[in-house]
Amino acid sequence: QVQLVESGGGLVQAGGSLRLSCTASGITFNFNTYVIGWYRQAPGKQRELVATINSGGSTNYDDSVKGRFTISRDNAKNTGRLQMNSLKPEDTAVYYCNIKSPFGRTDWGQGTQVTVSS
Repeated sequence: QVQLVESGGGLVQAGGSLRLSCTASGITFNFNTYVIGWYRQAPGKQRELVATINSGGSTNYDDSVKGRFTISRDNAKNTGRLQMNSLKPEDTAVYYCNIKSPFGRTDWGQGTQVTVSS
């Protein structure tokens, strides 16, 4: 059974930084073959894509986080990370990691709260 454990959320002042981590276990394939995604959901809003990184290391970001957030992966540790700098109050949300296998199966983490105070 695939399990994704997220960590690193918390409360930070505007302009501050946080680093989220997502560690996978119980996966079928080598972690380096998975696409990793970070999503977020603010109260009253739909879940939205923040960033992705594919097996080759290519990244994609929502325009709202470009230049501030960096997605990365450590395949040796089955871990994906999201470095968030210059945080803004509008970044406040529950952040979820997601992995997609080479055959299309998608699994989600439990979510971690990020709160940015003004």
